[in-house]
Amino acid sequence: MQPQPVHQALLLPVSNMRRFALLFLAVLFLVACNNAPPPSPTVTSAPIGPPATFTSPPPTPPPPPLPTAIPSLLVQGTDGLPWWNDTVFYEVFVRSFYDSNGDGIGDLNGLIEKLDYLNDGDPTTTTDLGITGIWLMPIMKATSYHGYDVEDYYQVSPEYGSNDDFRRLMEEAHARGIRVIVDLVLNHTSVENPWFIAAKDPNSDKRDWYIWSDTDPGYRGPDGQIVWHRSASGYYYGVFWSGMPDLNYENLDVTAQMEDATRFWLEDMRVDGFRLDAIKHMVEQGKAQENTPATHDWLQAYHSFYKSIRADAFTVGEAWTSTQQVLKYTGDEVDIAFQFDLALAALNSADSGFGIQVGKEQQAVVSSFPPGQYAIFLANHDQNRLLTQLDGDENKGRVAASWLLTSPGVPFLYYGEEIGMQGKKPDEDIRRPMQWDGSSYRAGFTTGRPWRVPANDYPERNVAQQNDNPGSLLNHYRRLIQLRHEHPALRVGDWQPVDTNSPRVYAFVRQSAAEAVLVIINFGDDADEKYRLTLESGTLPPTASLTLLMGEPDPAPLTIHAQGGFDEYQPYASLPSFSTTIIQLTP
Repeated sequence: MQPQPVHQALLLPVSNMRRFALLFLAVLFLVACNNAPPPSPTVTSAPIGPPATFTSPPPTPPPPPLPTAIPSLLVQGTDGLPWWNDTVFYEVFVRSFYDSNGDGIGDLNGLIEKLDYLNDGDPTTTTDLGITGIWLMPIMKATSYHGYDVEDYYQVSPEYGSNDDFRRLMEEAHARGIRVIVDLVLNHTSVENPWFIAAKDPNSDKRDWYIWSDTDPGYRGPDGQIVWHRSASGYYYGVFWSGMPDLNYENLDVTAQMEDATRFWLEDMRVDGFRLDAIKHMVEQGKAQENTPATHDWLQAYHSFYKSIRADAFTVGEAWTSTQQVLKYTGDEVDIAFQFDLALAALNSADSGFGIQVGKEQQAVVSSFPPGQYAIFLANHDQNRLLTQLDGDENKGRVAASWLLTSPGVPFLYYGEEIGMQGKKPDEDIRRPMQWDGSSYRAGFTTGRPWRVPANDYPERNVAQQNDNPGSLLNHYRRLIQLRHEHPALRVGDWQPVDTNSPRVYAFVRQSAAEAVLVIINFGDDADEKYRLTLESGTLPPTASLTLLMGEPDPAPLTIHAQGGFDEYQPYASLPSFSTTIIQLTP
């Protein structure tokens, strides 16, 4: 039985005035009681000693302020550079990151569960990794496990979850100050995509969405690979393999379709941008199959399109080619592009122990690009894992990480790199499940049977094992990322090389509007006593005081000469092997 509303109860009829009067007096009594002041407390003196003292209970403290993620999600970044220069990106293969439902396949809800590992949204904590951007490898419905052969550009892969799951991921990431970009595969689709299935009919209006020939044109691809693939209705072009036919961007309907998909992900799914796959192959011109003028024209128009939707939308392009070719894509085609030559130089320096290699390539990149407008990395999902390339040597991995997170540009870190995960091709083995703990062969990734068994070193290389060890590789990455966030010079500062008098020692100055920082990395496996640091000219404060941010304690004082540099500086009599020294210079 439902209780009657109060207003109805008060309107019930009464039988006589006496009952009404009694009710009226009762109401007056209750009102008077509610309005009366509270009685004074009764104080009873103690028989011995001073009178008892009574104080009001302390006020309830206000709730603590909500944590503020770093950096805030603003369009404008530090010192006039874009927001992405304030960001450290982390590349995630969702299938391998964390499985929330026990089916052995990582999913979006699993990624949400692990967001606090990446960034808990509180800048005062140091237990999270501290990244502020996520790049998701393909998450759209696709044919293959890797997702680069898309079947549906508007649907999240059912193995990973739903579109609503993705929207929740965006909300949770943004609440922590993490931006999210997704892989957008523009160059090709799956053979199972409905567009291509229709295009196999010569009379279909989708026929011209792909590139066809009645006969085999006979030429091969840029790497000597077969690019013309036979079907029942003719030969179609696919630069990577027969399962991924290239789209025909000379057809305006194809461009309109992909612009619509771009709008969907920016507006409906609220992504912050895209990693654009294989951009150098976008538009073929006969036998010219990469870096064509038509490709550059198309990307310029596409850049204008997505910026018209959201001015702060961001793209990073994959153009696996030389520095000078990458430069042509940057600015009015993609915001930044990956620097493969620089990544190789950094890898070679870490492996060989000679810092001079990365120093030369860094100079070439800084001289060529607008300040910081390129992506830096050490390895990705198409390469053998970093520590595998470094023969499993964590010391080499440390100095490589130090280069990555103190250098100009926008850093991208491949998942598991921070704990030294290893793996070499085939591709499935460089994309194995994340190693969260060493409790079983599942490595904390799933409660079920993992889609791929973790690497054999999971008992030693996992998050749980390294988490509380101050000297672990994981905590080295944490500290470097934290320093990059705390010091604008490490994010957006100018870069000046420092002469070290040693082929093994790599040193440079980063200087922003707020501060200057000196970075010294000894890539060598021996201590160096002969190094001398010289900066012939600069703009350093003449009376700089030193604050050690990383490295051995008590560096020697530094004298700045009249030209704003320094001569033959030795912070330590002997520079330890595989060491990183970071010193803040303040007036």
